[in-house]
Parts: sequence; structure tokens; C-alpha cells
Amino acid sequence: MNTKMLGWATVIYLVAMAFYLIRVLRDDEYWGKLATGTARVGFALHTAGIAVRWWESYRMGLGHAPLANFYESLIFFSWAIMLLYLVTEWRIRNRVIGPFVTPVAFLSMAYASLSPDEATRIQPLIPALQSNWLTSHVVTCFMGYGAFTIAFGLGVLFFARRFVSGAGNPPNGGGGHLPDEGTIEELIYHSTIMGFIFLSLGIITGSVWANFAWGSYWSWDPKETWSLITWLIYAALLHARLVRGWRGKRVAIMAIAGFASVLFTYLGVNYLDSLHSYLI
Repeated sequence: MNTKMLGWATVIYLVAMAFYLIRVLRDDEYWGKLATGTARVGFALHTAGIAVRWWESYRMGLGHAPLANFYESLIFFSWAIMLLYLVTEWRIRNRVIGPFVTPVAFLSMAYASLSPDEATRIQPLIPALQSNWLTSHVVTCFMGYGAFTIAFGLGVLFFARRFVSGAGNPPNGGGGHLPDEGTIEELIYHSTIMGFIFLSLGIITGSVWANFAWGSYWSWDPKETWSLITWLIYAALLHARLVRGWRGKRVAIMAIAGFASVLFTYLGVNYLDSLHSYLI
């Protein structure tokens, strides 16, 4: 049942993504309202699907949060993105970020839907995962990834605005209905702070979990190493903006580069010899 609900949420996200794109291309708020409504419906169904999967786990006598394998992590990654995006959209009262963020959520769900039936089944946790620290670690890490996805989308929007404005226009001129560069860069900064806090908590809770599961807080496992690299990239971005006075283009580039590191930390290192290879 939960897989059907999540499958429908995937389709709805695709429709919402199309509506967001039409809203930007036509500068018509009707399509924006339609996109937001559709995205909220998809998110509600998405949330219900995760809740049902969790309930089914308890009904089977397993009783663990749906965060234990690669399929479930993709589902939660998409959920975190949509949660933070919808909150951001509500706070800034602007929908133009939608076409740059919702595709990531959709692709994550679509990729999860391609998983074999065996991977989508609820299964008992391996001994290393039988800890409450697992839930804390995964939730904080993916909330951080979600915030970094928002920052990435804003970074792409920054350069899209420059393209639309034209090289001859001033940074805060042209671009029609798109936010000015200063506003976009400020939003990148705030999204990065949020992601940095969550990722820091994720690394800390992961260290405690690692000590519980393997008897060591840090072992330079590829996942741990790349989590640290990602953390350092975003730490450098925040330092450069606060201390060195970086603004505009350089901040947008760092947000995009940081997200590339996020993707490798999440997806790439799973194919290396890692204690986290159970996620495949």
C-alpha cells in the first residue's frame, strides 16, 4: 500500500514541477498557485506513504522508522527537500525557486521507484542499525541535504536570472519577475546556514552511532570522510561570506559545488568499500 501512495506522490511531483516551470515561463500567478496546491497534495500523500510504511513495520513486529535502506533513504531525501521547499516558498512568498528544486525531489522519488521489489520490502534491521541513534543521524543528515538542495536551486536561479537579464544589465536590473541577485544570494546564505547546522548534528549523531555499532567514533570510512569534506566546503562558504565578504556569483558557485559534494557523499561513496554499503 505504501509503495502505491509513494508512486502517486511521484507522479504528482512531476505535475507540480511542470506547473512551476509554466509559471516562470509565462509569469502567470495562476499557474504558480496551481503548482503550489499540487505540490502540497503530493507532499501530503508522500508523508502519508512514509507514515503507513512505518505503521506496517510495527504491524510486522519490526517497529523501526523507514530509514534503513537505500530505497527508504531516497524517499526521505525527497520528503526533506519538499518540506523545506514548501516552508521556504511560504516564507518568501515567491514561487520562482520551484522549477529549480522540485526536479531533484521528483528524480529522487523516480529513482526510488525503479528499485527492485526486494528493495522496497520492509525488512528487519541488521545489528549495526538497531539503535535510536540511526533515526537521529539519518534525519539530521537528510534535513541538511534538503537545505543544501534549496541552496543549490537558488544558485542555479542566480545564473538563470543573469542569463535572462543579459550581460549588459545591472545585477539588480532586468530579469522581470525574478528576484534580484542580492535577494537570491541572501536566501542561499540562510539555506546554507540551516543545512550546515543539520549536517553538523548529523556528523555528531553519526559518530555516537558509529561508536555504538562498531566501537569507534571515527574510522575514516569513505562516507565519513566525504561527509567531512562536504562540511568543510560549506564551512568555507560561510567563512568566505562572513569574513572575506564574498557575495553574488562566488557564493552561488560555492552552493552548486557544495551540492555536487552532497551527491557524491550520498550516492557516490556507496559504491566504494564502505561500512555504509548496506545502502545499495
